[in-house]
Amino acid sequence: MDFPELTTFGDDREEAVARAVHALEEAIAARIHDRKDIPPPSRGQTHAVLPTLTSVKVLLYQGMREQGVGKAELARRLGWHMPQVDRVLDIEHRSRLDQMDAALGAIGRRLSVAAATAPDPAASGAEDAAPGSNAPL
Repeated sequence: MDFPELTTFGDDREEAVARAVHALEEAIAARIHDRKDIPPPSRGQTHAVLPTLTSVKVLLYQGMREQGVGKAELARRLGWHMPQVDRVLDIEHRSRLDQMDAALGAIGRRLSVAAATAPDPAASGAEDAAPGSNAPL
């Protein structure tokens, strides 16, 4: 399990997976707050699909950690105040795409977007494919 601190529940598998997205976002937010690593998704049988904005925030955070760029340095590179940097790293804040793109650019990354045909939701394993990043439960 990528996030041993994560717990989810539901009356059935579908409900548990649906609740897992919020639980996973909470676990990621806690790791960002505590300045801990966020593991890349491993291959598992069941995946919770993160919202695209959450996935972009994780990419920004991971890129900052890889390069040793702290929040103060990101603020300096962007000419932003610290609350603006805090918001682009806040999982619950609905940051604008242009802000995320600028923040990624400040660490030498570029956001690439693609659209894929969504699978039939009635098909088994449908939760494995969607726009955001997958994370095993």
